[in-house]
Amino acid sequence: MTILDKIIAAKRVDVERLKAASSIRTLEKMPLFERNTISLESALLAEHSSGIIAEYKRKSPSKGLINGVSTISEVTEAYLNAGVAAQSILTDTDFFGGLNTDLSTARVINKTHPILRKDFVVDEFQIVESKALGADVILLIAACLTGQELKDFGALAGSLGLSVLYEVHNQEELDKIELENKIIGINNRNLKTFEVDLEHSIQLASQIPDSCIKVSESGISSPQTILDLKKHGFKGFLIGENFMKTSNPGNACQSFIKQIR
Repeated sequence: MTILDKIIAAKRVDVERLKAASSIRTLEKMPLFERNTISLESALLAEHSSGIIAEYKRKSPSKGLINGVSTISEVTEAYLNAGVAAQSILTDTDFFGGLNTDLSTARVINKTHPILRKDFVVDEFQIVESKALGADVILLIAACLTGQELKDFGALAGSLGLSVLYEVHNQEELDKIELENKIIGINNRNLKTFEVDLEHSIQLASQIPDSCIKVSESGISSPQTILDLKKHGFKGFLIGENFMKTSNPGNACQSFIKQIR
């Protein structure tokens, strides 16, 4: 069983527990459910956008504890001051140490930039829950969903005003998605082994039509890498560990963005 298999198995159990304790109707009555969402597409394509989607992540299955000190409040404020295009927040608890309250806490501070709820979506309930928590964007991972699920989940997200970041790692996963006017994230990390190879972004870039927005995810640690990826049409760059592994993620993010301006 791969790491991804373990995560998905645990996530399905967790979602069933959540569904037994709550309901979609309850989620729809939460205060943040009615808010107007902020477009990830607009944030990435805006003039002078840094393209950086900066992530808050406490730990990972491959690296263990990354940062157990920096709070979501201080990191959110610092990322905004640094000039990020959007914010990503991991809410998976078992494997990444995230909490749903991380997102709702960040939403109080961040009223101007899109927030991506980074989690492993396996059920429509999680999409409705994401809206109720204050997210603007959800992640749909092609490696753990069928083509029909990607289509149906994407349609539900769209009906709720949520942007969707479709994540792929190889051609097989890319082929599951109807590639028109989508935001496509190419994960440089193989979720089955957690090995990182930045060449994946460049190799798959030519297979993505111009109607899509290309985002490179994971393993980016050098400003020069951003400049190189931009030559291949990438508009977004999801970076988490490179900032979070430092004692001051906000300062690290600010220094990084200054070098790509």
